[in-house]
Amino acid sequence: MAERRWIKDPIAALAVGAERGVVVEDGRIVELVPSGAEPAHPVHAVFDASRHVVTPGLVNTHHHFFQTMTRAHPKAINKSLWPWITSIYPVWTRHVNAENFRLAARLSMTELLMSGCTCASDHHYLFPSGLENAMDIEAEEAEALGLRMTLTRGALDLSGGEDSQAVAPGGAIQDDDVILADCEQVIARYHDRADGAMTRVALAPNAPFDVTKHLMRETAALAEKHDCRLHTHLVETAQEAAFARSTHGMTAADYLEDCGWLTNRTWLAHGIYFDDDEVAKLGRHGVGVCHCPTSNMVLASGLCRTKELEAAGVPVGLGVDGSASNDNSNLMEAVRHALMLGRLKYNAETVTHLDALRWATEGSARCLGRDDIGTIAVGKQADLAFWSLDDLRFSGAGDPIAALVLCGAHAADRVMVKGEWRVENGQPVGVDLAKLRHEHGEAAKAFLEAI
Repeated sequence: MAERRWIKDPIAALAVGAERGVVVEDGRIVELVPSGAEPAHPVHAVFDASRHVVTPGLVNTHHHFFQTMTRAHPKAINKSLWPWITSIYPVWTRHVNAENFRLAARLSMTELLMSGCTCASDHHYLFPSGLENAMDIEAEEAEALGLRMTLTRGALDLSGGEDSQAVAPGGAIQDDDVILADCEQVIARYHDRADGAMTRVALAPNAPFDVTKHLMRETAALAEKHDCRLHTHLVETAQEAAFARSTHGMTAADYLEDCGWLTNRTWLAHGIYFDDDEVAKLGRHGVGVCHCPTSNMVLASGLCRTKELEAAGVPVGLGVDGSASNDNSNLMEAVRHALMLGRLKYNAETVTHLDALRWATEGSARCLGRDDIGTIAVGKQADLAFWSLDDLRFSGAGDPIAALVLCGAHAADRVMVKGEWRVENGQPVGVDLAKLRHEHGEAAKAFLEAI
């Protein structure tokens, strides 16, 4: 018989009717315990949550793990997107390999877990010679850490040049037949459509300016065939919105439709420069948008139209984006940034702490096509983040849920994935942080030697 565990008497929980906590059994939430009540059935164990605010585990819907090797890189700092990406791409292509990619993935996932994240998606599009098994590496590292994962198989099939708008060096691209064959094998090996799956797969040509329409259409067909998600970067900058009109003679949203991507299988990274008609079209078709507030500020890309998108029916999620344009992997920090940017764009009454937390949990889960995570409710997976309010920054806080965002929570005290502790007392279970920091730092030195 599976153990029934009562997460008892939290300071607060981001759920209705869970004032006295939740009961977890066999990796799921089986009961919410309201104020003044006890669990309806006997429990085998009790966890005293009286020091904690409990939220759903955060869900990261856009990242680039390999970029942890080039944080604050001298070639890339203090630049907007296009100068940044053209400066740093050759460094990545020359130096990313299977060994340092494994360390980058391990470090990124560990950072995410420590920031309260229980499910992640990494948009990995870089497959230089020797890194053909990148998806296998990510799957292995996620399993070791106990992190729920959408393996997002990215792709590049256009390289930069005088007559090309693409920016990727030739060494970063692959032939379409190689890309599509690998997509098929990754899906066959890792795509688990079952409720509570630890690993799923999405297909993710990098962006319309550096992949062909043929690849966009073929990946859409594969996603339909195998019932998986689709992901790409879209209109992160005004230049990209103009590119769609000048090159394809249509808006970015119309281009998605032309490629077979205007579907609720799709979620997009950034989505800043959609016009009103495009917002309405995305909403009608249930296309999701991952808001990346920290990256958008670092690169000065712009402000995502989160409220208009949501009002139109677009699922809005959150992502940390690449660790070379963020430059960290802290999803709880992104929650606070989403709130602050939202208030600058709208006002203090329109964007609340609950909006920002919803984007990082329920909204992100919807982007990934998951209805089994993202909220604290009976039947959902027991993916939970536990936050203490012991730090000085929280002293005097009256609303504990609001305090997480307004006072700047950034590290979870405990994290549970599928009913199992993956972070305890602020430390990831089974990870030697000092060793990881040393090994990753040593590997990153090669990327500085490229200057």
